[in-house]
Amino acid sequence: MEKRNLRDIIRTMKRQYDRQELERLSLHAVNRLMEHAEFMAARTIMLYHSLPDEVSTHIILESAMGKRILLPRVTGEGTMELCEYNGPDDLQIGAFHIMEPCGKVFDDYQSIDLAVIPGMAFDRNGNRLGRGKGYYDRFLPLIPQAYKIGICFGFQVVDEVPVSETDIRMDEVIC
Repeated sequence: MEKRNLRDIIRTMKRQYDRQELERLSLHAVNRLMEHAEFMAARTIMLYHSLPDEVSTHIILESAMGKRILLPRVTGEGTMELCEYNGPDDLQIGAFHIMEPCGKVFDDYQSIDLAVIPGMAFDRNGNRLGRGKGYYDRFLPLIPQAYKIGICFGFQVVDEVPVSETDIRMDEVIC
């Protein structure tokens, strides 16, 4: 199956759920993430500010649990940087209508312990299908030491995700 076709299938599946159902499914995935040994041990976490059709990260952002949280900010075509999250007042609408941090750029990549990555689909081997712009696949090679967890709804896990040589595999997928 082509990447574009799989994205279309997942988008159709997401539309079958209303916002409350996706929030309920998110809670299950987020609880599993927050109880995960890698999350509990991490001091610096790369996260994302979720869109309405993604696993909601808002619970994590609200609680932060004494961890340094980093969020991506789009800087150009296919490029992004990380900024430290300092609370909801530190956000503004950015590229693709995603809330992005407006604070200081974070560049101590070696200190990132965990990267929590959204995706359109994942397979059991940790392969990830993104939204098609390649932002994460370009950024993740900069943090090879970080444990990479893909997070998604259960229906986003498929038998096989088509991959290319530039796609970055997750260490684990949580749903």
